[in-house]
Amino acid sequence: MSNEDRDLPESSASRRDSLERQARRRVGMKMGFYIHALVFVLVNVGLFLLNLSVGGTRWAHFPAFGWALGLAIHGIVVFARLQGHRLREAMYQRELARLRRSAS
Repeated sequence: MSNEDRDLPESSASRRDSLERQARRRVGMKMGFYIHALVFVLVNVGLFLLNLSVGGTRWAHFPAFGWALGLAIHGIVVFARLQGHRLREAMYQRELARLRRSAS
């Protein structure tokens, strides 16, 4: 939605629908990360147990480190994007208030 569109009056029903879509999308992003984290823990615990039971060279930490990097990047993308939306909205509100003060 462009800044010009935000200045136009919007019906309460369509605004509510827009907020619900946005909330569902944000919850979906967070749940995707949490599921990724859960699978990471379960699989890597299984790999460590397998490595311990078979013995020999310790290798289970190698896939864990690589996957941890991917999980960290996933988390940064999800939570930075959510923070970015808040920052952008706050900047928009400040700029809109500034423009309204200067116009009056």
